Amino acid sequence: MEALASPIIDAVTIVKDYGAARALHGVSLQVGAGEFVALVGPSGCGKTTLLKILAGFEDLTGGSLSIRGDDMAGVPAAARPTRMVFQKLALFPHKTVADNIAFPLKLQKVARVEIEARVRAMIDLMHLKPEYLDRYPAQLSGGEQQRVALARALVSKPSVLLLDEPMSALDAKLKKSLQAELKKLHREIGTSFVLVTHDLEEAMMLADRICVMRSGRVIQIGTPTDIYYRPANSFVAGFIGETNFLPVRAEPAGNGAMTVTSPLATGAPARLAADHVSPSLTPNGTALLVRPETIRFLDATGENGVWSMTGMVEEYFIKGSSTQYRVRVTGLDAPVVMDLAGSIMLPAKVGETVRIGFDPAAAFLLSE
Repeated sequence: MEALASPIIDAVTIVKDYGAARALHGVSLQVGAGEFVALVGPSGCGKTTLLKILAGFEDLTGGSLSIRGDDMAGVPAAARPTRMVFQKLALFPHKTVADNIAFPLKLQKVARVEIEARVRAMIDLMHLKPEYLDRYPAQLSGGEQQRVALARALVSKPSVLLLDEPMSALDAKLKKSLQAELKKLHREIGTSFVLVTHDLEEAMMLADRICVMRSGRVIQIGTPTDIYYRPANSFVAGFIGETNFLPVRAEPAGNGAMTVTSPLATGAPARLAADHVSPSLTPNGTALLVRPETIRFLDATGENGVWSMTGMVEEYFIKGSSTQYRVRVTGLDAPVVMDLAGSIMLPAKVGETVRIGFDPAAAFLLSE
């Protein structure tokens, strides 16, 4: 990825060791002013460790970190232009909402009049009722506590807001509502956000760019569209959303394009343009990435330019706006996953033999 001209966060080859165990292996990350970046990856991949290093709660073993152009070596968390919202929110149970929000300003010895004004401004920004100022955290709902934690983090006007899975404990409906509010808040205040999340849909919804990590290393950084449709390898493809991998033979076709064929699909050889071919393609484990929403049922006549396969419906799941089918195709270890638009009429039943197809030129060629 190209370097940003003037990143607000510039982490260069960060190394973090815990004794003999290495948690981060030379991780580099840039975050632009006003950008929303999500860190995702399996448990233990190092994303929370990296966030804590940015916040100043962990020291780095090697590499360098600058924020707003200033070297953060030796700079404690309280002196950095960052604030963090924790997974467990860490609100003070014995303090009122007003005192919780005002706490960072009191540490900075801000004048009382200004503290009151900024606290009320935060209450308005978070859509909390003024009467909540005198309440205690235990008297608030989970969503209201979340808003108070965000208000406390933002009241001191940090350059960067760091979020460590702040919505993981919320129920699905409330989480959706707060995700929308968080995106709107980011757009309104223009602060850079860095979010750690296990919720891949959340990362896709909220972030301008997503950083995928694995075993203490960055595997790919890109826009949600790049990560989803042009993943660096099969790990990223499988981690971000459900997908299908179809083994293929690939031959160069000039200008970065490739011609692919598959013994498991019926159809003419397909030419994939260069932007549908992974830059890190290798001869080993070459496969075609076919997203579930690009596959459909076919009738007996077939279609030009479409690859088809015959299989048996193993299961289906009605999701409301969509219906997911799993079709068992001979020669594939896993069933083919299909996502179709929801309908009151089901196009196929469990145990039924069906023909399914997709446009191979719209798929993406990658390696393990």
